Amino acid sequence: MSDVTDSPIGWVNAHVRRYVESGGSSGHRWSGTDTLLLTTRGRRTGLLRRTALIYGRDDDRLVVVGSNGGKEHHPDWYLNLQHDGEVRVQVGAEIFDARAETASGAVRERLWGVMVEIFPEYDRFRTRTAREIPVVVITPR
Repeated sequence: MSDVTDSPIGWVNAHVRRYVESGGSSGHRWSGTDTLLLTTRGRRTGLLRRTALIYGRDDDRLVVVGSNGGKEHHPDWYLNLQHDGEVRVQVGAEIFDARAETASGAVRERLWGVMVEIFPEYDRFRTRTAREIPVVVITPR
């Protein structure tokens, strides 16, 4: 996956570079939380796009939130995986292919609670937007 474009957001890009260059030994922990790298395929360009996200666990699955800081639009990575849910994930040194799907109903509510415990800012982000912030379940292949 050498032809991957990292997040254009400066501090996220620096985080991703540190994560990749250290083989996951630096960058997995960020501000007291665990982060992963998620690579999606661009829905318009077909290019591979990589970003860093806070994650939680639900048994053998990973959970991420498409908060976009509470903005009124979904983050690009989320729009990409809606188009193609086949993703690549790096957690620490481990890299694997996975399937990403949006949680709904009671599962979404339960996992939202899990993620708010990990990163309480999500509840504040929710008050900034009228959209339902997506909760995404990532199942390793």
